[in-house]
Amino acid sequence: MKVAVLFICAAIAACVAAGQTSQTTSVQTKPSQTNPVSIPVSINVDLAEPVGSYKPITTWFGYDESNYTTMKYGRQLLGELHDLSPAPVYIRAHHLLTSGNGVPELKWSSSNVFSLDKDGKPVYDFTITDQTFDAFQQAGVRPFVELGFMPRDLAANVPGITEYQLHYPKPTMGGASNNPPKDYKMWGELVRKFTQHLVERYGRSQVSNWYFEVWNEPDIIYWHGTPQEYFKLYDYAVAGVRAALPNAMVGGPATTGPSGAKSSAFLESFLDHCLREKSAADGKPIPLDFISFHPKGRTTFVDGPVGGHVRMGLSNELQAAQTGFEIVAKYPQYHRLPIILSEADPEGCAACSMKDNPANAYRNGPLYAAYTAAAIKALFELQDATKVNLIAMLSWSFEYENKNYFEGFRTLSTNGVDKPILNLFRMSGLMAGRRVATTSTGQIPLDDLVKTGVRQASDPAVSDVDAFATKADHEAAVMVWNYHHDDLPAPAADVTVTVAGIPAGVKRVLLEHYRIDDSHSNAYTAWKNMDSPQSPTPDQYAQLKAAGQLEQLTSPTWLEVTGGKVTIETSLPRQAVSLLRLKW
Repeated sequence: MKVAVLFICAAIAACVAAGQTSQTTSVQTKPSQTNPVSIPVSINVDLAEPVGSYKPITTWFGYDESNYTTMKYGRQLLGELHDLSPAPVYIRAHHLLTSGNGVPELKWSSSNVFSLDKDGKPVYDFTITDQTFDAFQQAGVRPFVELGFMPRDLAANVPGITEYQLHYPKPTMGGASNNPPKDYKMWGELVRKFTQHLVERYGRSQVSNWYFEVWNEPDIIYWHGTPQEYFKLYDYAVAGVRAALPNAMVGGPATTGPSGAKSSAFLESFLDHCLREKSAADGKPIPLDFISFHPKGRTTFVDGPVGGHVRMGLSNELQAAQTGFEIVAKYPQYHRLPIILSEADPEGCAACSMKDNPANAYRNGPLYAAYTAAAIKALFELQDATKVNLIAMLSWSFEYENKNYFEGFRTLSTNGVDKPILNLFRMSGLMAGRRVATTSTGQIPLDDLVKTGVRQASDPAVSDVDAFATKADHEAAVMVWNYHHDDLPAPAADVTVTVAGIPAGVKRVLLEHYRIDDSHSNAYTAWKNMDSPQSPTPDQYAQLKAAGQLEQLTSPTWLEVTGGKVTIETSLPRQAVSLLRLKW
């Protein structure tokens, strides 16, 4: 109840900040009477100053429960993900090779691809995986094929591990499904057969555009073996993939974020293995087409005199990413390989709801979107600083069937109703071309974001009000956010965005202003305003579906260009994100 009061306070602040007026050479989207405690921020965008290419790093998603793919809302969400962007959308899922009946549970799925008959000979059954990959194909998304986990009949005996499957809330990765294989050649042949089947079913040209990643987080409990045993697993897996598809894109090691000594050492040892050793499978050089690891933030719930609130930990995610980039940059042979952050999230457990941890309340509202906007820019800047090649920050989030509305799982939708975070990915899908220079009087410098997030700001009311911009032919886009790690009511920012460098000869530009905040592109607020129904009526459900879509703050507006510039003014509430899209 106390948390709800804070959300209501934030909603009131957002309502105060609503409204709009217009001018000839600028557009205002703020109240006619400025709130005297609002924070003025000036943002400058120079379309004539490129800083690097814009890669669609946000078109990658993943989830534990691969069997949710074929369920009602899973299929619906896949279609929405395809429509996020003109760029390909990639989907990564656990348990593609795990034994079982194909019924999903929290943090568990299965396919039963492999078993041994009574004579000890392999039996392959692709029925369940065909359903999963067929759904990907029907939605037009591309699989990011994670090779895991170990089939029951192939799992080696590991002391102390007697069960194959553990059920959540037990650590589901603690069972024999995460053991090494008892026969590495048989493991390699399983991977070859699996890849060959994919090629035969979906075509060589399609599968050649997929990525094949070996296992998940082998530096922790997801792998019940040594690093050297994982390297052997990798060698045989990659040899199996390449035997069926010689031009396949293969890589790993999908470790946790390398901010700790153990995970850093694992990543470096893996790169050393691929660079300097020969494959245990065939004695040849070891293929490595991309490098993957998992930077994560850290969220907490902070008690206070009027209740408690969520505190985000963006610095944890950025520190892990920076360390990983620096490790890769030390290898001249590898420093330009694609880096896939095959899980990049505010924290670790997607299947842990806000019932399990009240800090997970951030997942329902606009805070998740504002955090992610700040992370996108910071990751690009860390890439630039280390001169590596980041191509993906995969969001480990999908949906859960047959759960309560807004239960606080890390998901993109709830019972088919989209959450604000999905609208942030829709915003980023509207950006294209090259990244261009931005400056902001309200930005937290990158070094500070990496070290402490926004926690050391001299004024506790000051948040990270910053922008990220792109320019393509005949259009530009500016993403602007007001992010703070503490989810508490605060004054809005009065933001003035000056966009310069508009091409000579352009006299007018069309402004489309999209907004995510407490009252825009936010089905969670709409649901709470209905008294939080768990069985919404058809009319209520239709309203929730509509509220979950990306919303424009104002009608499209034509702006006069003066001296190659336009000015846009808006009031940006705390934890809000705007996308200013200009066309000419």
